[in-house]
Amino acid sequence: MSAGIYLHIPFCKSRCSYCDFATDVWRSNDAVERYVEALCEEIEGGNPSGNEGAQRGISSNSCTLPTGRVSAFVDTIYFGGGTPSLLNPAQVEKIMDNVNLKFDISIDAEITMEMNPATVTPETLAAYRSLGVNRASFGVQTFDDHALKLLARGHDANDARATFKMLRAAGFDNVSFDLIAGLPGQTLDIWQSNLDEAIAMSPEHLSLYLLEIHEGTPLAEQVRSSRQPQPDPELAAEMYEIMLDRLADAGYQQYEISNFSKPGYESRHNTKYWTLDPVFSFGVSAHSFDGRERYANERDTAKYVELIATQTSAENYRETIDIASEFVFLGLRLEEGIDLAQYTERFGVDLIAKYRDEIERLQDSGLIEVNDDRIKLTRKGKLFSNEVFAVFV
Repeated sequence: MSAGIYLHIPFCKSRCSYCDFATDVWRSNDAVERYVEALCEEIEGGNPSGNEGAQRGISSNSCTLPTGRVSAFVDTIYFGGGTPSLLNPAQVEKIMDNVNLKFDISIDAEITMEMNPATVTPETLAAYRSLGVNRASFGVQTFDDHALKLLARGHDANDARATFKMLRAAGFDNVSFDLIAGLPGQTLDIWQSNLDEAIAMSPEHLSLYLLEIHEGTPLAEQVRSSRQPQPDPELAAEMYEIMLDRLADAGYQQYEISNFSKPGYESRHNTKYWTLDPVFSFGVSAHSFDGRERYANERDTAKYVELIATQTSAENYRETIDIASEFVFLGLRLEEGIDLAQYTERFGVDLIAKYRDEIERLQDSGLIEVNDDRIKLTRKGKLFSNEVFAVFV
């Protein structure tokens, strides 16, 4: 079983109005350096398997997850955030050195860095590539300058276009775009224009999300006080339908509810979450899964740094999860759905028999389809996926 590594970099130039992630506004390089030091200390202390000195590319070896219960070989690394592309190359190199010293990393590992427009230069991109970063997850969100200003994104559409050209010039041949549908004031024409421009730029991967408004964010307050309109779920659903048709016509394959790729460019790292592969994560608010338990770090950056310095661990949450339940609702996110024989083999239960009444209701509602060996969401079911997932939680 192969595992993934997630590295959380919380710093951003500014905080987006819709963001509910653990992020901090960049204040000084000293603060970032202290964070990188803490992150590297956590990596160093996070794997008691005695693999110090493991050389990258020795695929016959394996490493042990922090709990010591699951053996795995690491074939994906993901720098998430925040805005990891605010790190300078020396900081990325230090983190990568610690990861490579501690774990056996596949020679063909997928190494992704989230990048925002206007946060990189040709020089930094070339340096990231030389350090092994071979995939960029590019936070475009929209090509509408008015919406970008509303979201406090800190860049405009021309920044996105220029940064994408820099990525290509630096040799990034695996680039993912993020786009958001259902933004306040976003019309079908604006959404179609966003899709058309993204498709014309021809990234290898697209992650397309419907806007979620989280309590406590500036956007939630703007909507509550009527400074911004309430999201229109029917309009968002229509945008999703347009997205499915437009991307299919352009040759993108949907492999997960919100994710589309050219053949062979599915996100190997993100797929681990949906298939319940182990992912061990480092940094503030980082969430890990070891095959049985999910556990997470302190969400406050300053407290995280202090805890690593004093206790070498910032973990503040742990739970044993219901694997059978998560196998179903995470597997249903995937276009291929759930292999019924695999479920029976793994859990000793016939899924159809266990949920017969609920499954019949979902079928009658047109939300799922079932054949002899597989259960999956229908096109309509993707729009009402939370209703389907609730049956199995």
